[in-house]
This record gives sequence, structure tokens and C-alpha cells, in this order.
Amino acid sequence: MANEKRIRILVAEDHTIVREGLVAILSVQADMLVVAEAANGKEAVEAFRIHHPDIVLMDLVMPEMSGHQATASIRQDFPNARILVLTTFHGDADIHHALRAGARGYLLKDTPKKELLQAIRAVHAGQRCIPPEVAKELAEHMPASELTARELDVLKLIVKGFSNKEIADALRLTEGTVKSYIHTIFSKLGADDRTQAAALALQRGIIHLD
Repeated sequence: MANEKRIRILVAEDHTIVREGLVAILSVQADMLVVAEAANGKEAVEAFRIHHPDIVLMDLVMPEMSGHQATASIRQDFPNARILVLTTFHGDADIHHALRAGARGYLLKDTPKKELLQAIRAVHAGQRCIPPEVAKELAEHMPASELTARELDVLKLIVKGFSNKEIADALRLTEGTVKSYIHTIFSKLGADDRTQAAALALQRGIIHLD
């Protein structure tokens, strides 16, 4: 098959073994051609500008620039870019961020090879690719429940085990204000206490541990 008829792919993944594994899988497909690799989000943006691939396989968590940021940056200058997020995260917040940034699909890294290849072909054909289990996450948690930037700041410290006073000191707020934020956070997450709020934040991908 001539190169111009193959799906030209950029693989952006910071873990060398994973990236090389993806490249190995794609390189033996008669209708696919890996034109570039990137080890971080900044390299992904630069590689896209140089190679203009048909499809980008984009990891979410990378150094220099995250997959969300790289996706948004590429889409800002190239609105028709087709980006397929491939990640270990499956929380609804991660999904919303990726799709809002302009991703055309969202797959987990443990997706079987056959489904990965089908997804690449589908996105290349102009379709969106959101597996049933991912769509379920989106349906269960609507965007209306998103937290504000300040609520996220408070939630991050709750996850780290900070007390109300420690949160107040860290964010330069009064304890009363912190209590108000926590009440709102519990309401939005559907949590009964701090432990449940922290668990939900991690499970849904709202907060990631460093």
C-alpha cells in the first residue's frame, strides 16, 4: 500500500516501553504508518506541526505539557486534528477534560489490540470512539457537577488529609469559608464525609495523586 493511502499516526507517550509497543503494533498494519513519536506533550505539539498526521494517539499524563493541554493546543491551530486519547485513567473527569480539549475518542491502555486498531480506523473515518464503559461514566456524572477552581484546591487538600484549619492556613481562608466549600463539595460529589469525598475524587479522576 502506498504511503499516501495509509493512516499516518503520531504516537505521544512518555513511557518508552509502552510507546515502542504501540509503534510495533501499528507498524505491521498494512493501512497504517507511524510518522512520528513524542515523549511529552510539548514534543507532541511540535511533531504535529511538522508531520500533520492523520491520527494522534495521545497519553494524558506526560511531562512538559499534559495530554489535555497538548490536545487543546493542537486543536486550537488545527481544528480538524483527530486525536485519540489512550490512558490508564477511566474517571469521568478525565474523560470530560479530554473530550472538552477536542479529543475524538478515549480508550484505556488495556484495550485489546483489535479494538485499538478499530478505534484508529473509526476516528480516521470521521467517527467518534467512546467505548460503552466510558460512555457509562459520562452518563453517571454530568458536567453540571463540576467543581470550581477553589473547590478543587480544597478537595486536593482533603485528599492529602489536611484538617479544616490546615486548609484554611494553606489557602489563606477562614475556617468558616473552608467549611462552606466542603459542604458544597460534598453536595456536588454526593459524598457523606471527607473519606468518601476523597475516595470519589480519586476514583472519578477529579484528583490524581502525585
